Amino acid sequence: VKFSETGRRSWHGWSRAVLKDVNLFLSLAIPSTFMTCLEYWAFEMVVLLAGFLPNPKLETSILSISLNTMWMVYTIPSGLSSAISIRVSNELGAGNSQAARLSVLISGIMCLAEGLLVVIITVSVRDVWGYLYSNEEEIVKYVSIMMPILATSNFMDGIQCTLSGAARGCGWQKVCSFINLCAYYAFGIPSAVIFAFVLKIGGKVSCTVCFMQFWEDTLCGFCLNSSMSLLSVAGALAGNHMCHGSANNSSACDDASYQLG
Repeated sequence: VKFSETGRRSWHGWSRAVLKDVNLFLSLAIPSTFMTCLEYWAFEMVVLLAGFLPNPKLETSILSISLNTMWMVYTIPSGLSSAISIRVSNELGAGNSQAARLSVLISGIMCLAEGLLVVIITVSVRDVWGYLYSNEEEIVKYVSIMMPILATSNFMDGIQCTLSGAARGCGWQKVCSFINLCAYYAFGIPSAVIFAFVLKIGGKVSCTVCFMQFWEDTLCGFCLNSSMSLLSVAGALAGNHMCHGSANNSSACDDASYQLG
C-alpha cells in the first residue's frame, strides 16, 4: 500500500467515519463471539473430563471419534444457520416480517429433513464407522454403541443451530449467549459430571452432548417461537426499527467508501 501507486490511490489514510457505528457493531459482535466460545469451550471441557475416567486412553479415543463425527455433520446445519441468519435480517430490514417468518419455517423443514437423513445414515454405518479411525475391536465396538446416541445429538444440534441462526438474524445475540450459558454450564457440564463420575457410565460420557443439545433446543426454541409470534403482531415496528439500523449501516459504509476514494 505504501509503495504501490495503486495502493496510494485507493488508501487515503484512517478516517473517523469508520467509527461512526462501531458501538452498534460491537453490541452484536461481542455477544456473538461469547455465544460461540461458550459452545466450543463446553465440548473442550467434556474432553478434559474424559481424561479423568478410569481408562482415559479408551475414553478419550471414543470421545474424539464421536466429536469428530459430530463436527463433520455440524457443517451442514451450520451453513443453513448462516443462510437463515442473513435472510431473516434482510427481510426484517426491508420490513417484511411475514417473509422472515416464512423463511424460518422453510429452514426448519429443511433442517428436519437433513436431520432425518443424517440419522438414517449414521445408524446404518454404526458397525463400520469405527474402522475409519482405529483397528482395535474394543474401540470399534464402543463407537458402534455411541453412533445412535450421536445420531440423536446431530438431529437436535441441527435444530438448535438453525434456530440460533434465525435468532442472530433478529439481533438476539445476547439472548443466545444466555441460552448457551444455561444450556452448557447449568445443565450440560453438570450432566457430564453426573454421568461420568456419579453414575459411572464411563465410555458413554459422550451422551452428555445429547443433554446439552436438549436443553439448548428447549430454551432456544421457546425464545424463538415466542418472538416469531410477536413478529406477526408488531412486524411493522420491528421492520422499521431494523430498516433504521440498516440505513445507519449503509450510511457508515458510504462515508467510509468516500474516505477511501
